[in-house]
Amino acid sequence: MSTEPETTENTGPGTAEGESGPATEPGTRSEGTEPDTGEADGAGGEGDGGSASPQLSEAQAELAAQKLERERIERRKAERAEPIAAGTRLSGKAADLLAAVRDVEGGAKPPASAFADPEPAPRRPAPEAVRPARPPSVEPTSPPAPAPDTVDAVRRVLADGGAPENLASQAAAALGEGAGELLREDPWQLLRVTGVRPEQADGFARALLGPECAPDDERRGRAVTVWLLEQAALAGHTALELPALTAALGRQAVPDADAAVQSALAEGDVLAFQDALEEPGATPALVPAEGGDEDAGESRRVRVLVGLERYALAEESLADALARIVNSLVREASPEWEPQGLSGSAAELVRAVAGHGLVLHTGGEAARAEPAALLAAARAQGLRAVAACHTPDGRDRFAALLPNGTDGAAADGEETGGVVVTLSGLLAGTEGPGRDAEGAFALDLLVLTDAPLLDVETAATVAESLPDGARLVLSGDPAALWSAGPGRVFADLLAARVCPQIASRTPDPGPLGELVSGIGVGELNQVEAPGKEIVIVPVRAAGEAVHRTVQLVADSVPRAFGFAPGETVVITPGHGGAVGTRALNAALKERLNPGPGRFGGFDPGDLVVHSPAPGRSVPGRVVDADAEGLHLTCADGPVVVARERVERSVRHGWALTAHQAVGGRWPAAVVVLPGDAAQSLSRPWVYTAFGRAERHLSVVHGVDQALPRAVAEVPAKPRTTRLPLLLRTQVPPAD
Repeated sequence: MSTEPETTENTGPGTAEGESGPATEPGTRSEGTEPDTGEADGAGGEGDGGSASPQLSEAQAELAAQKLERERIERRKAERAEPIAAGTRLSGKAADLLAAVRDVEGGAKPPASAFADPEPAPRRPAPEAVRPARPPSVEPTSPPAPAPDTVDAVRRVLADGGAPENLASQAAAALGEGAGELLREDPWQLLRVTGVRPEQADGFARALLGPECAPDDERRGRAVTVWLLEQAALAGHTALELPALTAALGRQAVPDADAAVQSALAEGDVLAFQDALEEPGATPALVPAEGGDEDAGESRRVRVLVGLERYALAEESLADALARIVNSLVREASPEWEPQGLSGSAAELVRAVAGHGLVLHTGGEAARAEPAALLAAARAQGLRAVAACHTPDGRDRFAALLPNGTDGAAADGEETGGVVVTLSGLLAGTEGPGRDAEGAFALDLLVLTDAPLLDVETAATVAESLPDGARLVLSGDPAALWSAGPGRVFADLLAARVCPQIASRTPDPGPLGELVSGIGVGELNQVEAPGKEIVIVPVRAAGEAVHRTVQLVADSVPRAFGFAPGETVVITPGHGGAVGTRALNAALKERLNPGPGRFGGFDPGDLVVHSPAPGRSVPGRVVDADAEGLHLTCADGPVVVARERVERSVRHGWALTAHQAVGGRWPAAVVVLPGDAAQSLSRPWVYTAFGRAERHLSVVHGVDQALPRAVAEVPAKPRTTRLPLLLRTQVPPAD
């Protein structure tokens, strides 16, 4: 690997950036770079001190949509459970046969054609996929603002407690009607406002309550318990083991942690679970067995978990839906499913899907050709088959793998015709086959790529939306970063072993493929790069790192490879710090697209990242601005961002974090590893960041030996979830 794109001297990679995920324990944050949550500045509590936007419009809208969808699914399940009157749900030939049988029973002669041999049913062709024309996407406006009287009441309480009055709208939105009275009665409810920490809520409570304020106040214990579980969800946990939660409460100066948890349980703020102890490292507890006596030794070892209702119910709903998918399909492969012209792991994948409702497929970028071959084979059998990808870029790259004539999916990826869609578009109904009368997806097979990025709530919505008898294939690279939201669905399914798992044997090609594949197994190898595919640029100071990054993007890479600056992605661990995305974006904009920032800090031509919902980041470019808002052009079409939402959902996109870049690929990537990120490095972060490059990777290296140490010794941070146990209780082990 050369030290500059213009030279040919080979060196080995020496360091990389780390995963800037949440802290390892609730309520703490790593020093150095700010954490990467995969959202734009101001969205989701990251960035400038974690202050939240006045309204959580996207999160609330998504939750409401999921709630309505689950209610519809529950109604459908209830209807299916009811007794069916004979013949009431039959039509066509089945109804004619039933009528003929009744004629015979009544002594009448049935029609001669009633019991004739049926004609062979013609093969059902896959429906023509037509993508409806869409106008420019307009971000939904924020939900109705709290009543002015409510905001004024909250503002008065905040003023009395010495809290910033600009929190009034956020507090009123979070606490609802009567927020002022609630805050005065229970000042620690201020912790429900995103960005507020326990010490700030304590100061507010002391100002309001005076001598009555005490650390052992039951209200404080409940509020801090909920706050800690919310912080744990930001770190990816769907629940916490009871000992971990009580220890965290102790660090927040809660005198009686057990009493605080019991109080939160009694009020219904949190839920508790007792799961049989199976996972190594879990802290055991002994509870009496059903009908047994603990003193007599009839006890079972369990782990006690505490979690928020939102994530607990999503995880249970996901397990139920996956069990239905696994158990609803007869495990007998049709001869027509025998792969024609396929071999290796692609043929194995087709055979597995033929006889199973749920199949897992693992592999790198090159392995995406295998689920593409599966999709083409399924469409050839007349099945309604669709592939969903995490990003528009992933959608287009997957569509390019399909053969010409696969129902509108052109080989160049220009038109996917509804066969290959984005996951967000599928869930919203703007892409794909839509839903049937019962609210389920109108399809027989769903291939979901980038599966490690699935959080538990999104996965539950997808699984619940599949009709009975449909097949689901989850495909992805298990070495990449996990989801920005809580849960580790793909990893949990791999660990549960409740369905077939097909591991691709298709390696990623070239020096970049060799380097990234080695990182995936914990080895940072020396790789020969005769075409300057990999370049290491050592730096010592933060200012030098910024300077060399700008030089690479603006001069060296375009001169050596002919890539325009917009074709090179810059990846750094976090948003803050001297070499975070903010500093790099400012420097890159000044060099590549200088301007006054007259549209809320943006100018036409600026590269940006649009975050329409928490955890989603869509690269785009500024086109214009007017009274409607900021006009962007993104991979999935034009977007208009309302003026009041620009500050919290759009940020400059010359430089990204790894979570924002995941799911996308660029011709060239510049990965910046400043010295203050050494402690946050991890193997998944390095693997994901380096893997964003298709043809060239430059590493601005300032972390010395922290890179090889992270690749060899620092795996993904563990997450506490319940999905594997829930699945094992409902699904028999895979063959």
